[in-house]
Amino acid sequence: MSWMATFSELEAFMDRFLAAHRERFGGLPETDWDPDWPSPCQVGEPEDDRRIRWQPVRREPHGDFARLEEALETAFHPDIRAYYTTFWSEGMDARADDGGLFLLQVWNERDFERLQENLIGHALAKRQMRQPLTLFFATTDDPDLFLSVDNDSGRVLLERPGFKPLREIADSLPAFLHGLEPVVDTSPWS
Repeated sequence: MSWMATFSELEAFMDRFLAAHRERFGGLPETDWDPDWPSPCQVGEPEDDRRIRWQPVRREPHGDFARLEEALETAFHPDIRAYYTTFWSEGMDARADDGGLFLLQVWNERDFERLQENLIGHALAKRQMRQPLTLFFATTDDPDLFLSVDNDSGRVLLERPGFKPLREIADSLPAFLHGLEPVVDTSPWS
């Protein structure tokens, strides 16, 4: 149930994000184009060899963290599995009750590999500090803080790198995603 709830809430947020972008700018969001960094979520051809339109697309088949989980000798919470393995997407800005944030997403297979390397580093740091495993999924407007999922409970936590979590933000990732508002303040042409 948890995996499906996260998938559904993430998809619903993505739909809200795209709708807000269409309403404000009349089309799909754009990002910098790099011919060496293609993604299944790219739409059409690049504009002036600088910008590419994109939209989230379902990842079929879903990715998995099997090798990473085996290396760390722990299973990841179903919420974090659903969050990172079901879509190809650019990250998205959002607003929660506590402020602005950037939802991390996976652009392509190489990006997924890079994400896993970063998760390994984070997990090993948590082990070294003898802290419970958390798995990050968003940055905040404060560059010293990020949001994570507690691997045991699934709670959404606010963290500062190298320290114990500061506080609980939501009791689950689906509940957190449900309450997010998309932020589309940046013009696709800037």
